[in-house]
Amino acid sequence: MEENKSSLLHKTSKVISDFFNPLVSLIIFFVYMSIREYTAKESFLYFLPVLLMIIIPVVVWLVWNVKTGRYTNMDVSNRVQRKTLYIFIAACVITYLVFNYIKNGYIDLVMLFILILLFSLQVSNFFIKSSMHTSFNIFVAALFFTLDWKMGLIWLGIAILVGVTRVILKRHTVKEVFMGAGIAFVVSFIYLYCNIQFQH
Repeated sequence: MEENKSSLLHKTSKVISDFFNPLVSLIIFFVYMSIREYTAKESFLYFLPVLLMIIIPVVVWLVWNVKTGRYTNMDVSNRVQRKTLYIFIAACVITYLVFNYIKNGYIDLVMLFILILLFSLQVSNFFIKSSMHTSFNIFVAALFFTLDWKMGLIWLGIAILVGVTRVILKRHTVKEVFMGAGIAFVVSFIYLYCNIQFQH
């Protein structure tokens, strides 16, 4: 009976952890923001470059590296393997930021702070393997707060739940989850402050 409970907890944790991975969480936010803030055409024009320059290349990179054995799994749980993942995602985000600036004449604040979060996690990775799942979900909660405080609170709850699942699945220690959360809270606070400043 105890074994069944443990197995159910593990399976449930895996579903939550797999679903609320950084890419999916960010896509959910972008879809929510698009529906709330933009017309269908504006949403398409905003989301298409993000899809082509960041989401698809990162997914292809992950699948290719897992298939060729360079990464142990899609989570890239190995600290050494993570270095190339951070660099690749950062390169994709920088490409998008440059494209968006040339095309629209402004810096995409959300993507800029995703880049800052990635850089912070990369620096942290030299010392401790911070939880990327926890970190990104806390940042997504901050993004939701700028649109709807209730959604922000709901997503903060999801971020905490994701952090717990990372420990249950033994992908991270409690210390690594707290480190990821701490980095995300600092970056999110600065993002929210900048967001308020730019609105005034």
